[in-house]
Amino acid sequence: MALALNVFQTVTHVVGLNTVGIYTAPTGYTGIVLLAQCSNIGETTQTITFNHERTVSGAAVTTEIVKDLPIPANDAADLIPGKLALEAGDTISIRGDSTSNLKFIGSILETLN
Repeated sequence: MALALNVFQTVTHVVGLNTVGIYTAPTGYTGIVLLAQCSNIGETTQTITFNHERTVSGAAVTTEIVKDLPIPANDAADLIPGKLALEAGDTISIRGDSTSNLKFIGSILETLN
């Protein structure tokens, strides 16, 4: 069976205190992050860290896209101003300073290599 040329994915996640991988680009595809947004539904300002992770020569390399970005109460933040291309195996991860008030949504286009 032939693989789909383009596949759209929606990723949602309730952000916690630990860094968690929320999407990994699959083998044979490039993942293009079209939207990465985090909402703070709490009553106080919360912070968010959003990372790109890649393994290079067996070592994990983490690049912070935003680090400890404050999001005011009942507000949202765009975590990337444009698009982000993820090579097969690349991961995006997220961490916050709340266990339930930060909610992530992302839109990703997977395109066949």
